[in-house]
Amino acid sequence: MNELWLGLLHMRADVTLAVGLVLAVAATLHILLSKREVASAVGWIGLVWFAPILGALAYLVLGVNRVRRRARLLRPREDEPDDASALPAPIQSGNLQALGQGVGRITARPLLPGTVVQAYQNGDEAYPPMLAAIAAAKSSVGLSSYIFRDDAWGGRFIDALAAARRRGVAVRVLIDGIGGGWLSSRAYYRLHREGVSAARFMHSLLPWRMPFLNLRSHKKILVIDGALGFTGGMNIADENVMATRPAVPVQDLHFRIEGPVVAQLVEAFAQDWEFVTGEDLDGEAWFLSIPHEEGALARVIDSGPDEDLEKIEFAVLQAVSCARSSIAVMTPYFLPDERLVTALSLAAMRGVAVDLVVPDRSNHFLVDWATRAHVGPLLSDGVRIWRSPRPFHHSKLMVVDREWCPLTQAILDARRLPTRVRDAAARLMLPYL
Repeated sequence: MNELWLGLLHMRADVTLAVGLVLAVAATLHILLSKREVASAVGWIGLVWFAPILGALAYLVLGVNRVRRRARLLRPREDEPDDASALPAPIQSGNLQALGQGVGRITARPLLPGTVVQAYQNGDEAYPPMLAAIAAAKSSVGLSSYIFRDDAWGGRFIDALAAARRRGVAVRVLIDGIGGGWLSSRAYYRLHREGVSAARFMHSLLPWRMPFLNLRSHKKILVIDGALGFTGGMNIADENVMATRPAVPVQDLHFRIEGPVVAQLVEAFAQDWEFVTGEDLDGEAWFLSIPHEEGALARVIDSGPDEDLEKIEFAVLQAVSCARSSIAVMTPYFLPDERLVTALSLAAMRGVAVDLVVPDRSNHFLVDWATRAHVGPLLSDGVRIWRSPRPFHHSKLMVVDREWCPLTQAILDARRLPTRVRDAAARLMLPYL
């Protein structure tokens, strides 16, 4: 009996070794074929060979981008332009022409004139016009937010959305499955009780069906009747309204958008809604034909979990490489990869004034510690780094040569903005010693 038991143990060890070897080889091949970043690929390969079975399972759960595969099924690649000739020619000159052409190839979207932008600081300024726009909606309201709380101001949004639905407006609300609450989302359930069509982006209690740490939807979009849009970095919560004196205030910047580019903003929302629910939003209720007029040039860059994850990074690298006089960046969390650090350093070396504003203390102390590891090389190469005092700034801004600016959340690529918008950005990006 003892000999039989020892034989079974040896057999089980052999089977475990064989299974681990097969899983490690299979995972390694998948990593090599699907991971573009060398550091990420090396890390995953090291894990699956160090712990073949557990490492392969971890890669299966957290390392495989099922979201991109699902998005390709919904939006086949043959519908996309395959070369620059499918896009209208940029109508700028100088370094902005090269930037416009590069970002156009990245996004496969044209620059559209006639964009009118109004900047709002914090929820004190942004929430009232957003609520007024919902109250005035006649055909459609689309709202997407990473965080949506059922607090005092969040409740006002829920009431306004419910009132719009009752008067016959098509209302769709998309809340992230983590930011809006993983175990429970009071705003989501209250919207459902009010009869509003709401969905949670990538939400599941099963971790293998919903990656936790990445592949989230951080888009903040409000589109009204296909003609008016709001976007920026602001979630829907009392913490964004300074007048309420929140315990942990979060300052941010939001924008009101008018013009033909609103159609691209609606498209970004509609694609995410279809990705989550399968419902195709179309027709004049959502998309209006807005005539082109003189004004700022803009286009939407809708990188995210269901799109090419590198669109924003490539657009930013294009902007840094095209800069000739100045680059001003404000970010709540500064954890760049080596490519961005190198690009900023090279810009500073060639004489571009590069200024980076980060919070003196963010809402994630571990991120603050990690930030310090990246500032040394930048400082030595001439990049000026400033720390903004509390309260915490969640604003994400970048201004290149005082003409090109992605309006927070990197969803809108705009240039030659009205002076009032540039001034608002400048006020938030003033250096602090």
